[in-house]
Amino acid sequence: MDAAAAEPTVAAGGTAQETSAPRVRLYSRHLMNMAILVMLPMVAAATLNYARTLLVDPDIWWHLANARILVTQHHFIHTDPYSFTAAGQPWIDWEWLSELAYWFSYQAFGLRGIYVVTWFALAANILFVYWRGYWVGRSADAALWSAAIAFVLMTVNSGPRMIEFAYLAMSAELAILEAADRGNKGWLWLLPPLFCLWINLHGTWFVGLVLLAMYIACGLFPVSLGVFEQKAFTPSERNRFLAIFAACVAALIVNPYGWRLMWSPLDMMMNQKLSVSTIAEWQPLNLSNMEGKGVIVAIAVMVVANCIRGRKWKIYEMAFVFLAWYAAIAHVRFCYLAAVLTAPMLARDLARSFSSESDTKTIPAMNFLLATGALAVMIYMFPSGAALEKMLEMMFPVHEIAAIEPSWRTLDLDYVGGRMAFQSKSSFIDSRFDSFEHLGVMKDYRSIMMAFNAYELMDKYRVDHALLKDDLPITYLLENSPGWKIVMHEKAWQGEYLLFAKTSGTTEVSPACTPAPSSPRQ
Repeated sequence: MDAAAAEPTVAAGGTAQETSAPRVRLYSRHLMNMAILVMLPMVAAATLNYARTLLVDPDIWWHLANARILVTQHHFIHTDPYSFTAAGQPWIDWEWLSELAYWFSYQAFGLRGIYVVTWFALAANILFVYWRGYWVGRSADAALWSAAIAFVLMTVNSGPRMIEFAYLAMSAELAILEAADRGNKGWLWLLPPLFCLWINLHGTWFVGLVLLAMYIACGLFPVSLGVFEQKAFTPSERNRFLAIFAACVAALIVNPYGWRLMWSPLDMMMNQKLSVSTIAEWQPLNLSNMEGKGVIVAIAVMVVANCIRGRKWKIYEMAFVFLAWYAAIAHVRFCYLAAVLTAPMLARDLARSFSSESDTKTIPAMNFLLATGALAVMIYMFPSGAALEKMLEMMFPVHEIAAIEPSWRTLDLDYVGGRMAFQSKSSFIDSRFDSFEHLGVMKDYRSIMMAFNAYELMDKYRVDHALLKDDLPITYLLENSPGWKIVMHEKAWQGEYLLFAKTSGTTEVSPACTPAPSSPRQ
């Protein structure tokens, strides 16, 4: 059979002629599939499974602090508001719109609000991928399995991250392009307002613009070679796409920071080499991890499905696939990108090569029963506020942070700095690495942590207190220094936090801190 014959034919209006358009009915498999997919993060994502590591993410706290400034003080951030090392230096809040969802939910429900938004954002991404897969493959089973594989890849960013909203925008962009392939060209004019929204959500708008440029470039010429079959745009289609692309670029300027927000992702790529080399999610893919195994499975299934029953590929589809897997292998954080880009294509391949049963052949009672069971599991798995508070105290030295006074210049760990910002405590550094790298603070911080020229660098920033973990070289140095002493210590999930005060020089130890016992590690 010809490869193209395996694909559903599509009429000019965009509806498939072989099968009816997707519809949601209570008795259909979609009810069961969606319930399972919404439940999946609560059962299998480490951040949501009893919230084991939900609150360990260091970024969420300064994100909440950013949103608090915007909501309560009614202005956008233009200079660093949290650290004494970068105080007054230019800094912009490049994810301000995404932060509001977490802030309002936190205000309404406390820590459970953070959990709810994290869960909903991840579940929404999974469901969006599921429906895109169903539209192109016309098989609920194939869409379910491809969405499940996508979830494995999404776990790389399954915590309370602003990027979750950005990937919803990316799925929306891809859904519009997929609709255009089915003949619904009018949807393309939704792209400019989408990019206007997207740039205020997260810096991944730049990737979305690259994808749109690739889509347009691949359609400028016809291809008929082997498995590749693509018609070129007509002159009117080409002009419309170029106009839409120009409108998308123009829409990016509609943000509270103007060109500076547009420059942000480029600055990350070109000027933040130290940050990229430090942050774990920017490292190459490890095939022994869950995400690495998910990548291998996804690629293998796609290859096998196309060997069993091939199809005609458009050039942009292959370009998207290559970009997705290259990005995921080069930087593990882009496994999420690979899921959003390739899962619907995988659903089409699974439907063509493995699906043999019609979606209408289903048992309504069984669908309802399984959906009810998934709901029961979600209710059981939803954590209590007390459990989240306990987890927070395990992850962060909340009592030591509370003891820090506004006048102190406290050396802190980068992942503790965000929590300090949320509790209105001035910090040395936090996980907003961009400004710290530009100023050289991040380089000095790494030297201090390794106890290399530590005293000189701490004097440079006039540090008088330090909040550190017990397993660091700098901690050992201060423990054995006559000019520093431990004034508090607090148990943590892995080890112990120690709060030091400088005793020599002009700095005095505040009596607000409870002195530590003579053997603080016991």
